[in-house]
Amino acid sequence: MKKTKVAILISGRGSNMKALVEACEEKDFPAEVVLVLSNKIDAEGLKFAESKGIKTAIVNHKDFNDISISKEMARENFDKKVNEEIEKSEAEFICLAGFMRLLSPWFVQKWFDKLINIHPSLLPEFKGADAVGDAIKMGAKVSGCTVHFVREEMDSGPIILQERVEVMPGDSKESLASRILKSEHKIYPQALRIICEKIQ
Repeated sequence: MKKTKVAILISGRGSNMKALVEACEEKDFPAEVVLVLSNKIDAEGLKFAESKGIKTAIVNHKDFNDISISKEMARENFDKKVNEEIEKSEAEFICLAGFMRLLSPWFVQKWFDKLINIHPSLLPEFKGADAVGDAIKMGAKVSGCTVHFVREEMDSGPIILQERVEVMPGDSKESLASRILKSEHKIYPQALRIICEKIQ
C-alpha cells in the first residue's frame, strides 16, 4: 500500500500530532509521518516524535523578526525556511496540529489543497484563537471541532469533517476544551484517511 508522506507542524504539546502519529502506525492507514516541525525550541511534542523515530526540525520564528522589512515579508521568509525543511523530508502533505503561526499567502498557495488544520469549533462559527472561550461567552448550546483545508483567510477553507460537542450547563472554557479535544483526536485521523485515500 502506498502511503502519503505527511509533515505535521506543531507549537506545543502536539496532542493532535500524537493522535495522527498513532493512526499512521496502523498497517492499513494510507499515510506515514515523515517530519514533525515546531516553531518553538521547547515544544513538548518534539520529544514524542523523537521517541517514535520520526525526524524532527525546529524553525524558530523569533529568528525572523527582522525590523528592516515588513511583517508580511518576515512571515514569508519564515515560511520559506519551514518549506525547505518540509521538502527535505519529501513530505507530500501537511497537517497543522496546534501550530500557532499565521501562514503567508505564499505558503498557502504553495501547498494549496495539501494543507489541513483542525479548529475547536463548528466552523464557520467561532473563528480565531479563542474559539472555545467565545462559545462559552456567547452561551452556545453546541460546539465541536472542524477539520478543514487551509486558505489565506483564517479558518475559512473547505470543511472536510466536523463533530458536534454539547455545551453542558456550568461548563468552563477548560472543561469544554477538554471534551472538544477528545473529538479532535478522533476526527483528525479520520479526515487524513479520507483525503489520502482520495489522492492515491
